[in-house]
Amino acid sequence: MSTEASSATPPPTANGAAGRDYTRANFENLQAEASAHGSGDLNLDVLLDVAVVLSMEVGRARLPIRNLLQLNQGSVVELERAAGEPLDVYANGTLIAHGEVVVVNEKFGVRLTDVVSPAERIRKLR
Repeated sequence: MSTEASSATPPPTANGAAGRDYTRANFENLQAEASAHGSGDLNLDVLLDVAVVLSMEVGRARLPIRNLLQLNQGSVVELERAAGEPLDVYANGTLIAHGEVVVVNEKFGVRLTDVVSPAERIRKLR
């Protein structure tokens, strides 16, 4: 690379690099709109249609592959959870509540018995 080629490139200017003219972004209108809504008011309506996957976990089991391959129809898998203990309710993989199984119109349902507080969920993440 020759020094002549590098000296031909104009140096960065106050308005931009290499002689390009840039203007500063103006955010005054956005700030005015935000203050018009009030700093404490949040519009959560946009979140109301977001789909969330709920899953219920009765219990877990850890098996060696050898035992997993031996499972067939009628096999019983012993879970870590005792009978009568509440099941866990997850939203997108995050524990949000505990509940009990109920039957409603010949379908299974879950009655929530305890909802995990947001503070407790954050504490479990750490």
